[in-house]
Amino acid sequence: MALQKRFFDHFLKGEQNGWDNEPRVWLNLRRPFSQEFELRKEDAWPLEGTRWTKLFLDAEKGSLDWRAPARESAATFAADSAGVTWMSPPLERETEITGPMALKLYVSSSTVDADLFVTVQAFSPDGREVEFQGTIDPHTPLAQGWLRASHRKLDKVRSLPYRPYHVHDDKRPLTPGQVYELDLEVWPMCIVLPAGFRVAVNIAGRDFERPGTDDPKLPFPARGSGPWMHNDRYDRPTDLFAGNTTLHTGSGREAYLLLPVIPTDRPGVRTTKPIKHSGKDGQIAR
Repeated sequence: MALQKRFFDHFLKGEQNGWDNEPRVWLNLRRPFSQEFELRKEDAWPLEGTRWTKLFLDAEKGSLDWRAPARESAATFAADSAGVTWMSPPLERETEITGPMALKLYVSSSTVDADLFVTVQAFSPDGREVEFQGTIDPHTPLAQGWLRASHRKLDKVRSLPYRPYHVHDDKRPLTPGQVYELDLEVWPMCIVLPAGFRVAVNIAGRDFERPGTDDPKLPFPARGSGPWMHNDRYDRPTDLFAGNTTLHTGSGREAYLLLPVIPTDRPGVRTTKPIKHSGKDGQIAR
């Protein structure tokens, strides 16, 4: 509230409170299993010095890797199931991932359309998932993205490698069994993962569901997207969206998650003292 008041005081009341001298980007740097967030101010978005790094999907191994697989392979899942989760090797060093992301997939479907639900996660060496209190969901994963395959058309001018821009002005049904190239926008995230942690991507044909985390005190399942579920039977009829979806990887079909990795030695980082999340109504306590 204090931050918003300072903003409005400057732009609506004309108060000279120093807001015009603030950097344009503020972010809270998060670490696993901690409510201590480090406020950092930046001058650009994406951050200057970002190393765009690809984590390739390998359907043969069912995993993520820093190198593209040479052999062609495919993984099929029922669209109304929990989908498939792809896990990276353990990180060799502490790694900051801050910024927007994109996922390139090569997909075929047994029906004339398919919905793709993407959830980016991270796991500790002992298998615990890294999650945080979201706006209303107490078990929010690191990031999520969505795309209906028939809406895959891109604006070639506005699209960027880390931000595919879909125009949604042309519905393009699929030919069952034919492989299509899809680019999915994934929401930005900010996390510092220690060495030994793993990055994971869950790809499904319905809303992300994490077993065993439903909170009886909440009026909706705790699945990362709060009450906003994609289960309308008119928008998602089973004859179109309950078939089988196949993900293709390998030579000529390099599917990957594009990560914004931030080097630890880059200049110009402005860091303030940590802030502690109070866990109540989104407030923070210094």
